[in-house]
Order: sequence, then C-alpha cells, then structure tokens
Amino acid sequence: MKILVMGAGAVGSYFGARLQAAGEDVVLCARGQHLEAIRERGLDIASPRGDLKIPVTATAKPAECAPYDLIIFSVKGYDTDAAAELIQGCIKPGGAILTIQNGVENEARLAAIFGADAVMGGNARVGVEMVAPGKIVHFSTGHIDFGELDGRESDRALKIADAFRRAGILGQLSADLKTLRWDKLIWNGSLNTIATLTRRRVCELLDDPESMRLLRTLMTEIAAVGRAEGAKLGDDRVEAYIAHSQKNLRALKTSTQQDLEHGKPLEYDELSGAVVRAARRHRIDVPANETIYALLRLLDGASRSIS
Repeated sequence: MKILVMGAGAVGSYFGARLQAAGEDVVLCARGQHLEAIRERGLDIASPRGDLKIPVTATAKPAECAPYDLIIFSVKGYDTDAAAELIQGCIKPGGAILTIQNGVENEARLAAIFGADAVMGGNARVGVEMVAPGKIVHFSTGHIDFGELDGRESDRALKIADAFRRAGILGQLSADLKTLRWDKLIWNGSLNTIATLTRRRVCELLDDPESMRLLRTLMTEIAAVGRAEGAKLGDDRVEAYIAHSQKNLRALKTSTQQDLEHGKPLEYDELSGAVVRAARRHRIDVPANETIYALLRLLDGASRSIS
C-alpha cells in the first residue's frame, strides 16, 4: 500500500517507520527541522520492541507523492482544516483517510469535507516522545485500533488491518467506533490534561493520592458522558486504565505536555472541550471537566503569548 502519514510528529513518525520497515510505501508529511532530519538521516526510533533506523520519504507537500491508498491523519485537532486542504485530491478512488487524532469529533469534521465514505476513525495507542528532530523514543504500547464509520468489515478495512498486522501495529478492527473513541478519551481527558497542567510525568500523578482522586473523578465524568453518547463503557474502565498506566505508562510524558514545553498550541478543545460540549447536550454535570477545560484554555493563551 502507498501510505501518507499526514502529520508526522512523534506518533505519526513511529507508525510510519513501522509500516515502512514492513514493506509498505510510506510518505511522511512533516515540517521544519524534523522534516530536514528525516530527509538527511531517516528516522531513528529507540524502542523496547527493537530500535529502528530507517530511511523514509518525507515532504511538506503531500500532493508531490500522491495518490495514496491510505492517509493516516494524525495532525493536531486545531490543524485539521489546514491539513485537509493539503490532501485534497490525494486519495485514490476507494482509498481511506484514517484519523487517529485525539478526541471524538474529528471523523465528523473530515466527513463534512471529504464525504463519509472516504473517512475511517481510530485510536493511536502509543507512548512516544520526540527527543530531537528525526529521533523518537518509544516507551510503551504501539498499536492502532480503527474501524469504518458505519461498523462494516469492508475489504479496505481488512486490507489495512493486514498491513498493520505485518507492521506489528494492529490493535483491533472494531465495529463500534464510538465506544473505541470515547474509551480512549477517558484516559486522554484525565491523565493527559492533568499532566499538562502540572507539568508532571504520569508516574508522579499516579503516586499522589490527591491527584488520583482527581483523575478518578475526571474519568468517571467522561465515562458517563460517553455512555450518554452511546458508547458501551463498563464500570470497570476507570480502574482498568489506572492499572494499565501503573504497569506500562509511568515514564510517559504526555503529548499535550510535550506541546506545552515546545510552545505549541494545546489540544484542550479536543480533550476537555469535547466532553463539556457533549455533557451540555445531555444535561450532565461535569464540574471537574469544566474546571480542567477552563484552566487549559487559559494556559494555552498564556503559553502562546509568552512564546
């Protein structure tokens, strides 16, 4: 398959490198020093699954290498419209744009631009950090869960699943995308947001009793809103995520915290804003998430005014 990774930051670069190593024809859309480093030296991945140094085609203009069978859409939520403009006309007939962005609203945004038939949704389940241009450290997990918007097990979904399987990055091909996406938001809307506000790694949050109380409250609120939206989220998801984080994610510096440190805009609207908007639609009280949303909004403006 010819695959474009649209938004090759730490997450996109990791998955792109694994797909390239498995024999797929991968193009990374990147920018700045990271783009130049990939062009000059390829990608350097340090990983518990085995280190990887591999040349990958990289560009700032996706149309240069089009068309593509698959576009893995992994830009930040606030860059969705601009990135969508860059890939207009780049997908082959019957191909797919697979968003692995944070949040639960991106599929609808892309479907409004490209049509629902062109769009798939999924989760990036991976702990990674870009420590230098072209250099990625992989800490944990490392797979993609995805599915068709209508839950079909289509031929293209099976083909993509096969490619992901060969690359060692397949999580699951799901018929229930809504549950898939809200399930991840339980983690992202709690640990990712609090780590950003406090500038702490995951282990520091997990080791503090008051932090744990707040995390459980945020997770419980998000799960309740997700269920109101139609997601099938069991009562066990909160403790399951805490146990998973204790076991696998203690060393992780979350993606939004990394953005804050680099002076980039924050995805507060995709993480907390989506929860707040859905809660208001269903008239569900989510005071903890309302508070986090307001604080991140203020932090985002302050960080950009300083930088």
